[in-house]
Amino acid sequence: MNRRVSTLIALAILPAALVACDEEEAAPDAPLAGEAALQREADALLDLGAPGVLATVVTPDEEITVRSGYGDVAEETPMPWDAAFRAGSFTKPFVATVLLQLAGEGALDLEDSVEDWLPGLVEGEGIDGSAITVRQLLQHTSGLPEYLLGLPEMFTEEGFAPAQDAEYTPEELIALAVAQPPAFAPGDGWQYSNTNYVLAGMIIEQVTGNSWHQEVRERIVEPLGLSGTSVPTGGEKGLPEPHVRGYARFAVDVTGETPVFGDPVDVTELNPDVPGAAGAIVTTTEDANAFLRALLAGELLGEAELALMKETVPAPDLEASWPEAEYGLGLMRLPLECGDVWAHQGDIQGFMTRDGVTEDGTRSVAVSVNTNVLLPEGDTPMPEGDATRALIENALCS
Repeated sequence: MNRRVSTLIALAILPAALVACDEEEAAPDAPLAGEAALQREADALLDLGAPGVLATVVTPDEEITVRSGYGDVAEETPMPWDAAFRAGSFTKPFVATVLLQLAGEGALDLEDSVEDWLPGLVEGEGIDGSAITVRQLLQHTSGLPEYLLGLPEMFTEEGFAPAQDAEYTPEELIALAVAQPPAFAPGDGWQYSNTNYVLAGMIIEQVTGNSWHQEVRERIVEPLGLSGTSVPTGGEKGLPEPHVRGYARFAVDVTGETPVFGDPVDVTELNPDVPGAAGAIVTTTEDANAFLRALLAGELLGEAELALMKETVPAPDLEASWPEAEYGLGLMRLPLECGDVWAHQGDIQGFMTRDGVTEDGTRSVAVSVNTNVLLPEGDTPMPEGDATRALIENALCS
């Protein structure tokens, strides 16, 4: 099946057993170079428990989109070509970009402390906001604990739906974090913590007088023409059309070596107050590619600020999925067979986002899977590392 947008081709060969051909779509064209492998890798994710997969690759010569499985399992409908999905932590490079723009404008300094901008907020036993810098927030070297650990109801099937009706302010989320002990002293280690980016969003508001939502829209979304990208605020629990439905599996037994998960649950609706500046953005594979390419091509940041963004440190939490991965300021450096690429993965209830872009910004890939927990079917083994690595590698190295 295919569709054409000017000279760019988006083609997918869908297994008939998975998705019926839309009557209005044309017959398949001859496969493009590398497309068959891309489709194969997307199909393979279904065997790992993905309800559906949508992947878009952009090169200097073409744009290819493949899809596999279902966007809506109950209705057995395919992934829409331009489906909106929750990007999860792929929100973080948007937020980091805004803060680096503000640094380039002289509105703040990366060595400013959290206390400088949010006095009295980040205090707790062993926690001192005056010792934590903006840079450390963006790089996850602050040692701040994870606020989501204070919301265990978000990770149970019984608690998830009621939690959607609760209202959370950023200040309340930070209070949940600082009630816990720090992981380490600021600058003495690396640990991924969404708390860092809730604070980053609050600092954007203090510096500009506008919410982080507005600044991301005005500085990134609108200038790049990202028409499929939105930044929802409290109460906007649904997704814009067309969208996929997201499916989560909640752990029902964590006492053994391997957690036991329940059946998939539709969690398409989500209170955006909970992820906030750490993960609330909604986007499409086309827009995700456009953002990454513009970012690495220097369209959003000055040369000095982009260089700062790419100053990385070892990220041991990422080793299991991406060996030798490192973390910059809102960007991950991922080593592939063909060299290093830049990315930021995102996981949120019901959705998994994977992506990557080459150093020069000329080749990129964005992948959306409508679950955040993959469980292989039958005897299919789970691959070592990130389940999408073969797809990412094929897209960026072929």
